[in-house]
Amino acid sequence: MIRPPFGRYSHGIAVPAGQRLVFTSGQLGIGADESIPAGCEAQADRCFANIAAILAEDRMRLSDIIRLNAYVTDREYMQDYMRSRDRHFPGTPPASTLMIVKGFTRPEFLVEIEAIAAAPDKD
Repeated sequence: MIRPPFGRYSHGIAVPAGQRLVFTSGQLGIGADESIPAGCEAQADRCFANIAAILAEDRMRLSDIIRLNAYVTDREYMQDYMRSRDRHFPGTPPASTLMIVKGFTRPEFLVEIEAIAAAPDKD
């Protein structure tokens, strides 16, 4: 037996046989119009919107995500990120890792999120 998770995430998720996987690159909080929201929570919301658009190309949704890796630039942004994550995953939460990093390609970016999703194989 292990300690329960520190937040709303799962320690592990099993992928049933016959599932296809989609791996996203890390998404930053930037829109197609180059706008970058102020604040970590708003940027995390944009990251999840970007991930949702990527998954939609393969007929998947955020609820198909089984694993998240998230990176924030300061401990003070952890709660902002987790509020966004928890809002986007009201059901069974995915397995998740959150790391604090020194920074990203541009100083205005506060968070980056990558995901792995699984859904039934569609012939």
